Amino acid sequence: MRRFTVRAPRLPRTRKGRRRLVQAVMAGCVLALLPATWLRLASEGRLHTVADAPRTEVAVVFGAGLWQGEPSPYLAHRLDAAAELYRAGRIEVVLVTGDNSRVDYDEPDAMRAYLTRHGVPDARIVSDYAGFDTWDSCVRAKKIFGVDRAVLISQGFHVRRAVALCRAAGVTSYGVGVDEPHDGTWYYGTVREVLAAGKAAADAAFRPDPRFLGPREPGVERALAEGGGS
Repeated sequence: MRRFTVRAPRLPRTRKGRRRLVQAVMAGCVLALLPATWLRLASEGRLHTVADAPRTEVAVVFGAGLWQGEPSPYLAHRLDAAAELYRAGRIEVVLVTGDNSRVDYDEPDAMRAYLTRHGVPDARIVSDYAGFDTWDSCVRAKKIFGVDRAVLISQGFHVRRAVALCRAAGVTSYGVGVDEPHDGTWYYGTVREVLAAGKAAADAAFRPDPRFLGPREPGVERALAEGGGS
């Protein structure tokens, strides 16, 4: 039986080689941090709480998973914030955007049902069934639903990316970050955002079409007319 020995990579022996290695490592670190830096700069001054969110016709709530057909706790907290903004008269319409790629998994309808149970009229809720990721949701909000300005509601670790991507998609955006206890889900989401920053930067730079675009939908316009909005 043959034995295989794994050898550690050799470090450069010369001073010049070591200097080049250090420079390469530093350059890699800088490149890795650039997307996160861009997200922070793009969302600077645009993050709010429910109490001081700007008055806007439309709020966008991003999907965050279902538990046995009901919104997960994180998604429920996003929807709670949207309902509170509606009751306070700070928004007129809620665009719920999420995944409905399978017959047995329907985030937007679950989000709609939750909002109606918490005081938001069904006529003021618009569903986007093809919000498969944040970029898709932002592009569809602009191109399909005609949203030019919106408050975006998500957890604090995600809302910067949402604001940056929706701005890149042409939506004037403000973020409302929902506070959460620092549990396992929060830490997972925070780490995931570091990894997602690179894809976000690429989406903003290359602006790919969503997985599903489809025809223009008048849902937001109708909901605003229902409420007397402009």
